Amino acid sequence: MTEQQPHRFERGTDGPKVIVAGLDGSDSSMRAAAYAAGLARRQHAMLALVYVQPVLTAGAALGVPVGDTTGEVADSLVSEIREATERFRDAWDVRWEFHTFRGDPYNGLVTAADELKADAVVVGASESAGHRFIGSVAVRLVKAGRWPVTVVP
Repeated sequence: MTEQQPHRFERGTDGPKVIVAGLDGSDSSMRAAAYAAGLARRQHAMLALVYVQPVLTAGAALGVPVGDTTGEVADSLVSEIREATERFRDAWDVRWEFHTFRGDPYNGLVTAADELKADAVVVGASESAGHRFIGSVAVRLVKAGRWPVTVVP
């Protein structure tokens, strides 16, 4: 007869190791990034902040240089994130990286989550009224069923 050992609780060994948070500069995406940062801090996970640069916009058809514009958005987001990191440095310590992918938001986030081996994806709720009819990025990510997805209002 074997003697049963009491169950031992393992602290800090489960949970996500890489959390992808989609950023586009909107208020809901910034709240999603903040939520993901808190989750990453508590789980000792890597926070991968992802901005998906659009391939083609209406401005491109009118001759506006899209690469410069979306590059400026990415630079602005990185600057904002660094400022927030410095402000809260003593309050929380989170390992984070910033990544830029090209494409539409859904496919860009799917590519990012795959390449970065994400265990979880966090996105902001859509602020566009049109998404009620065609589906938001968040809904499409949930339906893909490949990672746990948290949608932050």
